[in-house]
Amino acid sequence: MDRQRISRLAHAHHPIAAPLTDESVALLLERATAGAADGRALDLGCGEGAWLVRALAARPRWRAVGVDLDAAALTRAREAATALGVVRRIGLHHVDARQFSSVEPFDLVLCVGATHAFGGLLPTLAAAREHLAPGGRVLVGEGFWEREPSRAALDGLGGAARDDYADLATTTDRVLADGWTPVSGYVSSRQEWDDYEFAWTGALAEWALEHPDDPDAAAAREAADRHRREWLHGYRGEFGFVTYLLRRD
Repeated sequence: MDRQRISRLAHAHHPIAAPLTDESVALLLERATAGAADGRALDLGCGEGAWLVRALAARPRWRAVGVDLDAAALTRAREAATALGVVRRIGLHHVDARQFSSVEPFDLVLCVGATHAFGGLLPTLAAAREHLAPGGRVLVGEGFWEREPSRAALDGLGGAARDDYADLATTTDRVLADGWTPVSGYVSSRQEWDDYEFAWTGALAEWALEHPDDPDAAAAREAADRHRREWLHGYRGEFGFVTYLLRRD
């Protein structure tokens, strides 16, 4: 089953592709756009555009650009922007985020839950810097080890290596050493993680139950069951998620 379709179905009830509640997202966006009545935002790996459409709804003089490889997700992003009346202020591009270029820089660059597209946190920040206006901000979300990961946790994260992530202190130190200053940040709670994972696996499993004749039904159910098992018997309580709001020194 196509990975992009799995993601779309799994996020049906939790459009933010990260363990964050609606309230946490609103708070992060408020901090990210604070003090700027107008501006330009770019989401590298925007999916269905959940971050951008919410930002535009709250900031009527902002404009935004979203970039993603999933054409169906971009269609949903356009539909969501239309429903909220912000479609004229958003541009959506079906292109690899690593290859996207723009003449004008952006006041806010986002990449939350999609740093794998660039090969990790620091490469993501390097890409974001290329698009950032002077004085601009970056909102980036990344995983970290809450404690020394077990073999089950590593296996549950797709065969991750211990060095793929660090603890929160080391992750923050690396960001600082790379020339960025965290001006705000948010660590997702255990409740946010659990809600996200139950929403992810539940939406996918429910779709399979409701569409038994679909050629992808069995694969969807298997993916939901496997993901639930990897979470509950693997990385739950060992893998955390932090969202940084960063500025350059």
